[in-house]
Amino acid sequence: MTQERDPQRLTARDVMSRVLVTVDPNESPLLAWELMRRSEVRHLPVVDREGKVAGVLSREMIAAQWGGGGPDELNRRPVGELLTHERRPRVMVDTPVPDVAATMLDARCDAVPVVAEDGTLLGLITAVDLLAVLAGRPPKERVGGDITPALFRMEPVLHPPQTGR
Repeated sequence: MTQERDPQRLTARDVMSRVLVTVDPNESPLLAWELMRRSEVRHLPVVDREGKVAGVLSREMIAAQWGGGGPDELNRRPVGELLTHERRPRVMVDTPVPDVAATMLDARCDAVPVVAEDGTLLGLITAVDLLAVLAGRPPKERVGGDITPALFRMEPVLHPPQTGR
């Protein structure tokens, strides 16, 4: 195994996903669920307007709040409140991959945000990313060169009511 792919020598910077869809803490779980579904992801970083990460929302967290009722049931609390009882581990870009894995194991989570010193979100590492490292495969978006972090925020657009003619 080359030094570049040796998991013992890699850091969070080397394996984190940099292209992310995020959700605001005040958005509804229903919107978060739809973002996950359309983006085909299992985790959404919850990020405030300043780019600070509040935590990582998972499909399981949303499903646990839904009692099987209608869509209104999922809109009772904003997603930021779903994080209040969760551990919110985070790692820095220079954290060695074995320490990232240990952080995830200790917190019993399968995704951890990678943050700057000020708490700004830079990337996300999931259990799948760590498995890719162990298998000797770089994350998909890392193939073919380095990518600058890109965060996408989807915001609902409210259309004015239609007037009948």
